[in-house]
Amino acid sequence: MIDDTDITKLDEIRAEILETRKEQKTCVTICGGTGCHAYGCLKVAQAFVEEVKRQNLEDSVDVRTTGCHGFCERGPIVVIQPEGVFYQRIQVDDIKEVISETIKNKKIIDRLLYIEPKTEKRIILEKEVPFYKKQERIIFGNNGFIDPTDIEDYIALDGYRALEKVLFDMTSEEVIAEIKASGLRGRGGAGFLTGKKWEICHDVNSDVKYVICNADEGDPGAYMDRSLLEGNPHSVIEGMIVGAYAIGASQGFIYVRMEYPLAVKNITIALEKARKLGLLGPSVLGSEFRFDIHIFRGAGAFVSGEETSLMASIEGRRAFPQQRPPFPAQEGLWGKPTNINNVETWANVPMIINKGADWYSQIGTKNSKGTKIFSLVGKINNTGLVEVPMGITLKEIIYDIGGGIKDNKKFKAVQTGGPSGGCIPASMLDLPIDFDTLTKAGSMMGSGGMIVMDEETCMVDVARYFLDFTQQESCGKCVPCRVGTKQLVEILTRITQGKGEEEDIKKLEDLSKTITSGSLCGLGQTAPNPVLTTIRYFMNECEAHIKEKSCPALVCKDLITYYIEPDKCVGCLLCLKNCPVDAISGERKKLHVIDQDLCIKCGACLDVCPPKVMAVSKYTGKKKDRVLKKATGQKVRK
Repeated sequence: MIDDTDITKLDEIRAEILETRKEQKTCVTICGGTGCHAYGCLKVAQAFVEEVKRQNLEDSVDVRTTGCHGFCERGPIVVIQPEGVFYQRIQVDDIKEVISETIKNKKIIDRLLYIEPKTEKRIILEKEVPFYKKQERIIFGNNGFIDPTDIEDYIALDGYRALEKVLFDMTSEEVIAEIKASGLRGRGGAGFLTGKKWEICHDVNSDVKYVICNADEGDPGAYMDRSLLEGNPHSVIEGMIVGAYAIGASQGFIYVRMEYPLAVKNITIALEKARKLGLLGPSVLGSEFRFDIHIFRGAGAFVSGEETSLMASIEGRRAFPQQRPPFPAQEGLWGKPTNINNVETWANVPMIINKGADWYSQIGTKNSKGTKIFSLVGKINNTGLVEVPMGITLKEIIYDIGGGIKDNKKFKAVQTGGPSGGCIPASMLDLPIDFDTLTKAGSMMGSGGMIVMDEETCMVDVARYFLDFTQQESCGKCVPCRVGTKQLVEILTRITQGKGEEEDIKKLEDLSKTITSGSLCGLGQTAPNPVLTTIRYFMNECEAHIKEKSCPALVCKDLITYYIEPDKCVGCLLCLKNCPVDAISGERKKLHVIDQDLCIKCGACLDVCPPKVMAVSKYTGKKKDRVLKKATGQKVRK
């Protein structure tokens, strides 16, 4: 254990840690991210510890619960180092065999390996798994080696070296110049140049300044910041300390939502250990620089992710956005200059200081430097967190890393940027991912959510869903957002119910422009994006809903009708047995009939029908009545 007295330099501490770890041991690393927690990684980790002890291997085998490895759907993930053997979906019953065969005898257990779907090849090493091959994990890379509750793991991997460098070898102006030269842009959504933001705050004359880490990650399906705080909290803390030194702040806050209990737990432990080692407090590393960080637990309001709303929440006020200017960097928390960056932005800072702006600026595109972490979810084979260089194409992410669309269905669209992002169609799969290109396409980078949709997704319904989310999360302070989003939802709902009118498209466009230009904060300004991109790229679906009163994707229940084709039904009873509302009648080997008055249009009958003789009508009114009566003679609801 490190002696924590009279610490002024980290080199001595690091040397002491490395000396104790000189002996090369086999290390069993178990992914401890939230996804793997859901699969039971804690039981797996405990079982490994007990089995290593039972077989008297404590001197030669370490067991370490680490941060998120990214490939969340394959949890619990176990990687055996230094070889890098990748085992997925490990269960407690597998552990004895893993230790006896792989660790002791260097034999591979085939059934635990990842199988590449296209080639059916079993892959042994983590670095060879296609999910990881095209990633560039400069931020997430250490997650698989660090126990987030053990500060020694972070220090051993050059942790806090950047802090030492800036405190003793650089002026605040030099630090800001380095961040500016790197081209780092904020990863929270707006993409503002981080170094410029720091410079503005630095130049304001004030005896009190603050830095804030925005961890109020509220986008549906997004959990990048959560995993960083859970898996490598010290990288965020170090970035915050460096930023505080650069602008002259003495206090910092990590604003994290209460729905992230593991992140709160790990960041709390990390802060306590950092204070114990003199990395935070009245004299950081024995220098004259004074700085400490406090945790603020947010209640989970989506609008709290907006900077001025977040600061209002910390101050104990309702999370309402404020008019800008003045900007937070000029007049922020309690009226003092405040620099706010999100989790991923702060985690980039130590690497830029350690490796230099030139190194960092070589990654990415001309105006979007470095890597970006995305949460890849939806109708895709490989779901999880991916870190890729800016400029990579959608196609590479979805097909090379994501493994393509589930069940070999057709790719239809991908939404980037969370509920306020836009939906990008299949025709734009070669689109490079960077701040400016996504904006031109009508979407946005956002915090990094990426939701993949297949041919069975209704784009009109998707737009309605996300507008409903942002409308409910609106704080209600300004009229364009409060009233405008409500009107958008009402129009879209009417369209999905078959009550749309041809002039609704023009209404949606005009209303969206008014909301975008008139809203007070980013929530309202970007809320119409799903609507505008749906109209821009999926007009045919909009017109089908309005003119034909049909839903091509067969999602909008008011526009579809299930019936059974009488000349194909074999009377197997499967649809009857699986109908949740007993809407189907019929005897074995005889025609079955769906009572349209009882049918809730859940699709369960179609899912279980072996010959798929269930049919869906896209017709409306009298034409639909004729189709159904001719096909089945069923009673049809008027």
